[in-house]
Amino acid sequence: MIYILIFLCSVFISSISQVLLKSSANRQYRKGLQEYLNPRVVAAYGMFFVATLVTIVAYRYVPLSMGGILEAAGYIFVAVLSYIFLHEKIGKRKMAGLLIILGGILVFNIGA
Repeated sequence: MIYILIFLCSVFISSISQVLLKSSANRQYRKGLQEYLNPRVVAAYGMFFVATLVTIVAYRYVPLSMGGILEAAGYIFVAVLSYIFLHEKIGKRKMAGLLIILGGILVFNIGA
């Protein structure tokens, strides 16, 4: 159970880095190189690296079949973080999709 939580933490870290990358992409830069070498982008890729390492550790104890299901939680995390930090709207269709994803995660884990 603890490694499932560790896996979900890695998905959450990855989701935060995706939101950081999107917030960086929404900004204007004077030089093309600044788009890729600014603190947000560097931090986001650093977070991706850490998330990958944490996922590798978690996969030693989490079944491979469960990994893909837990990875789907990233869609929920990104949607919620984008709503909070980027002020993106969650429409009815997106909310329905997120609920279906959440339902799939719950059904898989109840069956496991």
